[in-house]
Amino acid sequence: MTTLPMRLRDASLDPASIDELRRLMRPVGAVRLVCLCALLFGAAPAFAQPAADAGVALRTWSEGRVVIFAGPAESRLAAGLLTAARARPEFPGLAPLRDTAWVWIAPDESTFRRWVGPSAPEWGAAIAFPARRVIVMQGRDARGGAGDPVQTFRHELAHLALAEVLGPDVPRWFDEGYASFAAGEWDRDEVLATSVGLVWRGVPTLAGLDSAFFGGVDGAQRGYALAHRAVAELSALGGASGLQRLLAAWRTSGSFDAALRSAHGLTIEGFEARFRSQVRRQYGVLALATDLGLLSLVIGVIVGPFWWRRRREAQARLARMRAFEATQEAAERASALARLLGEPEGDLPATHRGA
Repeated sequence: MTTLPMRLRDASLDPASIDELRRLMRPVGAVRLVCLCALLFGAAPAFAQPAADAGVALRTWSEGRVVIFAGPAESRLAAGLLTAARARPEFPGLAPLRDTAWVWIAPDESTFRRWVGPSAPEWGAAIAFPARRVIVMQGRDARGGAGDPVQTFRHELAHLALAEVLGPDVPRWFDEGYASFAAGEWDRDEVLATSVGLVWRGVPTLAGLDSAFFGGVDGAQRGYALAHRAVAELSALGGASGLQRLLAAWRTSGSFDAALRSAHGLTIEGFEARFRSQVRRQYGVLALATDLGLLSLVIGVIVGPFWWRRRREAQARLARMRAFEATQEAAERASALARLLGEPEGDLPATHRGA
């Protein structure tokens, strides 16, 4: 998802080192972990700097192909993540992980930012580095918008699983869309149902989706939602095994276009037209209705005070007219009574005389 920090990018990892680390894995302090990683990874101690930065003694938890490094305060979270990984080891159209995933849980957001480097987006709650099989995620002190940690964890694991099969040259929209689909992030559809951009700018092309992830928080959320929807449409093309056939053909050919033709008899252009039409039909009307409702609210806030003042003035004017008519009617009744009794007109009320 982002550029790997230098301290991780320079580290080398061989199968013998992995076996040795798994054998030695047990609760260790920060200092010992620094030395152990420096020894096994053949890197400077800066590689294990997260352990020293945290200011706490990190422990290790492992389950299958997942190894988690975290402080004692994150023990329940680490155990929950491992339980979730054990319960759902496979991913849509893919087998379980073949290689080890190394997961670092940061105790707070500032530590998380130090570990992942300056290139991480401000809205990120976790980052995957598929080339090094590393995931860095925020812990229990993550801010409210970080989402469900188990869902976030599976999202990042899906990045690693996809990279194992397709390598690093996967389009960003498919990489993010697949991870979101694998994690079951169906609530992303709510973004499409209330998207102003979807109504006024239309549905972008698949290539155009890649740039959406660099357009700020709102643009990125819309990009994630559309990418999720695109992969969901691909999954629906061939039934239960449709995504599996597509990924297998993609791995063989090395081309999404060729895989799409082989698995579903579609070109990229054909699928793109189908996808954009589906999104416009399913979510365009909802988004437009939402936008019109919002527009009505804004107009009401701006115009409302003027309308209320005109209404009050009209009510006051109507009240004065009714009072005048009541006075006139009373004067006319008094005049008619005076004529019947033979009283002089001069005794009529002043209001009647002046009428």
